[in-house]
Amino acid sequence: MSLLFEGADKSAPHICGLKSREVLYKMRRSIQHSLLSNLLCFLLGLALSGCTTTQFTRRVTTVVASPSPAGTVEQEQSDAINRPTSKPYTGDLSIFEDPKRDEKLQISQVMDILGIREGSSVADIGAASGWFTARAARRVGSSGIVYAVDINRGYLDYIETRAKRENLANIRVILGKEDDPLLPEKSVDAILLLKTYHEVAQPIRLLKRTREAMRVGALLGIIDRNGQGDDHGIDKEVLLKEAGRAGFVLINQY
Repeated sequence: MSLLFEGADKSAPHICGLKSREVLYKMRRSIQHSLLSNLLCFLLGLALSGCTTTQFTRRVTTVVASPSPAGTVEQEQSDAINRPTSKPYTGDLSIFEDPKRDEKLQISQVMDILGIREGSSVADIGAASGWFTARAARRVGSSGIVYAVDINRGYLDYIETRAKRENLANIRVILGKEDDPLLPEKSVDAILLLKTYHEVAQPIRLLKRTREAMRVGALLGIIDRNGQGDDHGIDKEVLLKEAGRAGFVLINQY
């Protein structure tokens, strides 16, 4: 696997992608080299073999079909993390609309990597202003759907207004929880957390519940800055460890 950095800038962002182990994801070398050199991208595989999959209701709040109530509580406790996280952003959404953001994040190439195409079903977790939501909606077209997930109701109202203004009828908003995106089960082909992971209070629980929404072969991408959790960034090794505990395995990185 290759790591792409710009000089010794350890604050450079990184991109993670996750997918089902049942389907191997082959990345074109041309796409690898087209990413900006200050981005670190890694692709993870969803490990289904040997993993216990908890059954949930239709993304409400209660866990069902667990071996026993005590077992559920023990599992929830073991999934808890005890490390610093950043306070979720609640400020002005205009900061997400920098005209240079497309070029900086190479978002078209990111969508290529995640396999987002016409007709895909996509989730944007931590959607904020809907910057990625809108771009994904235009990519998937009228035959696809994009779920904009956020824990901030005001942001979702903004996205609904934006969708109407930009004539994007394929966008659906979901008011998620800090440990559950509340996505429909087996509903998506690709998911992106764009500079959101460091704000997730219980990432292992979130990732496990995200798995329930992923179809076979689906990819989960995570873009974030290198950091310590409470500085609006996340250490790569910490992220990989937590993803592993949630049932994901690394298959490639850039």
